[in-house]
Amino acid sequence: MTAVGGTSLTPAPAQPRGWAEIAWSGAGSGCSAFEAKPSWQQDIGCADRTVADVAAVADPATGATVYSSVDKGWAVYGGTSLASPIVAAYDALMGSAAASPQYRYSHLSSYFDVTSGSNGLCGGSQ
Repeated sequence: MTAVGGTSLTPAPAQPRGWAEIAWSGAGSGCSAFEAKPSWQQDIGCADRTVADVAAVADPATGATVYSSVDKGWAVYGGTSLASPIVAAYDALMGSAAASPQYRYSHLSSYFDVTSGSNGLCGGSQ
């Protein structure tokens, strides 16, 4: 199972990717109290499994604009309920190998490392 966190994603034309992305504080993170650390997680912040494995835009202030046929209008939605289907869609496009959370840890160059913002504490580290 892949644990999905969230980010805030805003346009930034001067950035190489065209976006600025920071960890979203509403997503939370931490160390599992129940699952042992898998061999493919190499961080030292958690004695047990580190959560989350990957993140996608989730901040409701910067989320996805969606048209609601019920409300007859556009609205911005967010939360990890947005981030999780984005990651699932990416996994589906990448194929069955990407469905494993360990895929991310062995293909780091395929992902953008978000190094700012705050998504909770994990064993004293963020």
